[in-house]
Amino acid sequence: MLFNSFNFWLIFPSIFVIYWAVPSKYYVIKKWVLLLVSYLLYMNWKPFFAGVLLFVSVLTFVGSKQIVGCKQEKKKLLLSVFLILSLLPLVLFKYYDFVNESGILLLELCGFHFSLPGLNWAVPVGISFYTFQAVGYMLDVYYGKISPEKNFTDYLLFCSFFPQTASGPISRYSELMPQIKSPKPFSYEQAREGLQILLWGMFLKVVVADRLGIYVDTVYEHYEHYSGITCFVASIFYTFQIYGDFAGYSLMAVGIAKTLGFDLVNNFERPYLATSITNFWRRWHISLTRWLTSYVYIPLGGSRCSTVRQYMNIMVTFLVSGLWHGANWTFVVWGALHGVFQIAEKALGLDPKGRYAESMLLNRLKPLRILVTFLLVNLAWIFFRMPTIGDAVGVIERICLDRSLDFFYDTKTMITTNVSVLIVVIGKDMLSEYSQVTMMNNHYRYVRWFTYLLLFFSLLLFGVLDSGQFIYVSF
Repeated sequence: MLFNSFNFWLIFPSIFVIYWAVPSKYYVIKKWVLLLVSYLLYMNWKPFFAGVLLFVSVLTFVGSKQIVGCKQEKKKLLLSVFLILSLLPLVLFKYYDFVNESGILLLELCGFHFSLPGLNWAVPVGISFYTFQAVGYMLDVYYGKISPEKNFTDYLLFCSFFPQTASGPISRYSELMPQIKSPKPFSYEQAREGLQILLWGMFLKVVVADRLGIYVDTVYEHYEHYSGITCFVASIFYTFQIYGDFAGYSLMAVGIAKTLGFDLVNNFERPYLATSITNFWRRWHISLTRWLTSYVYIPLGGSRCSTVRQYMNIMVTFLVSGLWHGANWTFVVWGALHGVFQIAEKALGLDPKGRYAESMLLNRLKPLRILVTFLLVNLAWIFFRMPTIGDAVGVIERICLDRSLDFFYDTKTMITTNVSVLIVVIGKDMLSEYSQVTMMNNHYRYVRWFTYLLLFFSLLLFGVLDSGQFIYVSF
């Protein structure tokens, strides 16, 4: 059930009251309440999806117990078996058709005509998120970082905790499990902070992302009929749309969890103020970045190898990131672009740890570096958004080659609203990045309440309140 749906907000107050009505000394009951709610909400999508979630949870729980205490060769074998089985639902539901169609195309190019039937299955919501979280736990057990969990109920809640199932963040066992084991008592301050985060997340989702999305969908669906400047504006709007959509939904998850006494990792740290692509990935989808770093990049050798090998490790990691986001060649190209950008930065010494990164000249050029990074990210998002590589190239060609000054806007009110919400987002991020000034936590009460009311009425006046899908819901 989407957090921006009316049904969820009809149900959540009851969840909040029931959970906190259970005394802290009955923490086992509190955990069962959360587990039951998590599975019921997940079953609201499709009951079958809950079976997939349970399958992955059981396999990784059992697998982690089996690999402990074995000799190294058997340990590796068991890990491989349980990894394959745990990843099998993700591969079947998300990548089977992609691999099948790509294989058919390759065979046809070679003169062969052979095909397997496609699978018209809906992808279970959030399958990439909870699968990576569960697999990450099993790998941590394998590497000896943690001991296998003994309580099956607690582990089921770790995999299915409803604020993060559909959108992440991808939590580590060491972060979330201690909070499951020892639930916190109710804290007014924590609940208030959670509601603040939730309000800002809702604004990003329904006012920023969903409002910008109307313009983006209109232009991108028939980009060949629009001018280059219109396509460029649409690309900028999409860059902020996906930020508002994913960061907003993630913040709603963090806020909801916080009202229940749980602290989840923040997935975003003002990514469009990054001074390099490397820096961007330390700010964007932080939990995925560290997962890929821990379980793909470092096992491949990380930076503890030759320069060429390090560059290969970076590229493989970003290709995995691209495929994680979707079963389409456009996502592969998107990941490859980020890999190329980051390799180029390292080769030139421009990454955060590079030999030129902290030079006085580059510090003076910081605004330019932010702009260049933003434009590179914006370019890559075009491939992320378009259905085919040809369409993405077509949009880029329109932007670069079309010199028409015709600019599409439905109404002046629409374009004014879009620009206004962008100013709010950019202004808020710049205040957070470069000053100590805050609006929601301002020590002046009237500033806080002015901000609350402004955001609330913006939701009512400008929000697209149609329970619109979250872009990452199929990831």
